[in-house]
Amino acid sequence: MFCSTGSSGLYKAPLSKSLLLVPSSLSLLLALLPHCQRFFLYDLQAVKDDFQIWRLVCGRIICLDLKDTFCSSLLIYNFRIFERRYGSRKFASFLLGSWVLSALLDFILVETAWYCFGISASRNLPSGFLAPVFALFVPFYCSIPRVQVAHILGPLSISNKTLIYILGLQLFTSGSYIWIVAISGFISGICYNSKILQVHQVLYIPSWMARFFSWTLEPIFSSSEPTTEARIGMGATVDIQRQQRMEVLDRQLMLSQFTQARRQRQQQVARLMEMGFSRGDALEALRASNNDLNVATNFLLQH
Repeated sequence: MFCSTGSSGLYKAPLSKSLLLVPSSLSLLLALLPHCQRFFLYDLQAVKDDFQIWRLVCGRIICLDLKDTFCSSLLIYNFRIFERRYGSRKFASFLLGSWVLSALLDFILVETAWYCFGISASRNLPSGFLAPVFALFVPFYCSIPRVQVAHILGPLSISNKTLIYILGLQLFTSGSYIWIVAISGFISGICYNSKILQVHQVLYIPSWMARFFSWTLEPIFSSSEPTTEARIGMGATVDIQRQQRMEVLDRQLMLSQFTQARRQRQQQVARLMEMGFSRGDALEALRASNNDLNVATNFLLQH
């Protein structure tokens, strides 16, 4: 949508499709049933005081704010490149790991904000599948190549990733305390992506569970291959190929410039040798004059 991410649609991204359809549909349904929204509030104070552990699940799946639903859905659609690139199981493992780890980090950040700054945010955290969405910015920043698209206002440039970051900033500023969820998501994404504390070996989708969901749910959420598009690389392959082509063109340009300069230098040396100067003196004069034939000639005549 915003950047080149292979073929359009959700081909080979059943998990991304399910994350788009199910939570978004439930979010719209809860907007019509406001009396049910209290069961999906992300209330850490209730978790701590009343042991309502279920809120760690219900409060972190469905967005109660439709603006958050819209922004997170757009980001998930664009981040489907990772499911295509790594496979549904590894993508699901990343989401699960960041989702679980960010819940612990939410507790830590909320308590830190209270004891250090007197900020009470335990009852005001935004609901929804937000932390894993922010966590996906880590592999997006690290593994998706940046391809410049246009220049604006001199040094400022627009790349294939600019609008994704703008959308993430919009989500980041959509609520008063969403920064807590965002920071916990970023940290959990860094931990999982960098394999810190071997988190990826503890929080992952086992193979038997992956096979079960592949057999039961993948036929429901799978999408057919686009027929109106040319067969191009999936995932980040398009951006990578474009970057590689640019690097090849740069190398070819540099080689062409080097060959042309070498040929021009040989012609200049030959002309100086025709004037009676030795090859060594001609090369030294050209080197001292930065390959300017007239300056080199005057240099040799004066010396």
